[in-house]
Amino acid sequence: MRIAVVGSVLVALGIIAVAGGVLPIEAVGALAARSAPILGFVVAMTIVAELAAEAGVFRSIAQQLARFARGRAMALWLLVVALATASTVFLSLDTTAVLLTPVVVSVAAHARISPIPFALTTVWLANTASLLLPVSNLTNLLAAGRLGAHPVEFAAVMWAPAVLVLLVPLLVSGIDVWIPATAGAAVLFVAFLLRRPSVLRPALVPWQLVVFVAGLFVVMEAAHELRLTEVLASIAGEGEDPLELLRLAGVAAVSANAFDNLPAYLALEPFASSPLRTAALLIGVNAGALVTPWASLATLLWHHRLVSMGVQISWPKFAALGLAVAPLTVTGAVFALAAFG
Repeated sequence: MRIAVVGSVLVALGIIAVAGGVLPIEAVGALAARSAPILGFVVAMTIVAELAAEAGVFRSIAQQLARFARGRAMALWLLVVALATASTVFLSLDTTAVLLTPVVVSVAAHARISPIPFALTTVWLANTASLLLPVSNLTNLLAAGRLGAHPVEFAAVMWAPAVLVLLVPLLVSGIDVWIPATAGAAVLFVAFLLRRPSVLRPALVPWQLVVFVAGLFVVMEAAHELRLTEVLASIAGEGEDPLELLRLAGVAAVSANAFDNLPAYLALEPFASSPLRTAALLIGVNAGALVTPWASLATLLWHHRLVSMGVQISWPKFAALGLAVAPLTVTGAVFALAAFG
């Protein structure tokens, strides 16, 4: 509910900006044309993921993981890494945070192993593994739309910095991603309507997230119109050599941890003037969003799931671990980008 309240305030500020002439109605129309397919994708994929969970898909996967691991902690951890990576790449980081977190906690409890390493692995991969495909993250969808990049072209740039080994040729057809996502949601909706209609409830639609994201879009567009983000130009640099790319990624990572990765991306997007710099920006706002609890929505959703299952993680410890991991992740990804991108 807090997300919805914040989103409503942001939308209200955007309306005030339009009424005051700060944000031209033409800019709002262009923003709507750009953001509507993205929000449609979020809604459709959330419904797909929730109904898949209701069908027992994730529970079945958890049972298989436990069976394959045979009580071995390292084997179980490696299986969690593979599952979290695949879930993030092809279903989005928020799906991993919301639906996979309970799975890994349950599996760890069943194996009588501390769930903390598995929970941290899940949230870190939810952010860092979301680099490869446009569908993996909202920031990726924004970047791919801005560049007009086919999913294969997007993956060709991002494969080196992504923290994964296996590339499965899914969701790379080039069709607008909201179309197959909506089709999948519709098929599942009909199936549950016929077999388990009680599952189909309004809560399946992530309206709070939609309001929040829409509010961020509008307010950041107003900030651009007021030229409030131009101060970032001198900080973010403009070159494409490794140090300049690292500079941009570093500014993006700090901005994501200070505010949130989505507004950080929107604020810095005008200064990512090439595919390579856009990739560096995505590395910063995604792989670098590991320190503060509000750095990404996925982290907040992840923590909420942990609390609901009685698993406690202190934010100071989370931040300390993130401070150790994020710089290494961002630096390594940027140099991989510079070498192979």
